[in-house]
Amino acid sequence: MPDRRIPFWLWPNILSLDAPVVAMVWLAMFSGAWVPFQEWQAYPALGFGVWGVYLFDRLMDIKLLDPGDPRLGLRHEFIRKHEGVMKWVAVASLLACAGIILFTLPTALIGQHLFGGARAQFGYIFPVMLMVVGFFSINVASAGSQDIPHVRNLIAGLAFSYGTGMLAHVQLGMEGIGHLLFSPEMLCFALLCATNISAIHFWEHSRASRDPDFKAAHELALTLPLAVLGGASVLFARSDDDTVRPFFYAILISAALLFIINRTRSRFSLDALRVLADVAMIVPYPAFLALSAR
Repeated sequence: MPDRRIPFWLWPNILSLDAPVVAMVWLAMFSGAWVPFQEWQAYPALGFGVWGVYLFDRLMDIKLLDPGDPRLGLRHEFIRKHEGVMKWVAVASLLACAGIILFTLPTALIGQHLFGGARAQFGYIFPVMLMVVGFFSINVASAGSQDIPHVRNLIAGLAFSYGTGMLAHVQLGMEGIGHLLFSPEMLCFALLCATNISAIHFWEHSRASRDPDFKAAHELALTLPLAVLGGASVLFARSDDDTVRPFFYAILISAALLFIINRTRSRFSLDALRVLADVAMIVPYPAFLALSAR
């Protein structure tokens, strides 16, 4: 680690705790939009699962990328310094997630009669497992590329959104996985997550490049999905269902904050931009609560 004091606000990012917090906040919003009651066990299950996956992603980064790669930051240096401990933490986190899901949450999450022949039913968890495998596969295949991995980021956004929303959606009963996969809530949040990840990559690349064409192309690639999110949020917020309207206002607020951060990015360090990107995903929650209470 560099010989300087790390500010307290950066520690959640260094410990990879930012993503679990964002996931649990949005699970609360998915639950508020879809179900009257959310089992409390869903929150630690999601938090442990996301934390474990993110730690393994960091561990993979330090193996695949050269030590001097600009994509590696303080969070990677911390993982490298404590690699042995963090491997066990990642494994323990995923085991805790699996234990909570297997023993306390609805069986529809993992399916029923998995070895029961033709009538076997696969649960909600299988699509997200396929997405995670696809994400890590692309990560390994594109390790040497310096381009912004938009496809990988899209898969990461879909996995994050689906994995978060499924813990609320499973309690709807007969709606099923297809309903979740094509729900406006899940798709809008997936695009928001993918844009958030791509924004961080764009900010990193933008600092290292002086090519105006590169900056213009990726500025458009970032601004366009934010504009689409804004329009879609306004459109879906006009729904007659009062329970889902605050969810889309939350999407709109996050998209607007990311746009503002992007336009003022020159004022902040890369570490600060990473934290602000997470803050943009959390700040809408009080507004969601206030609008839901009306």
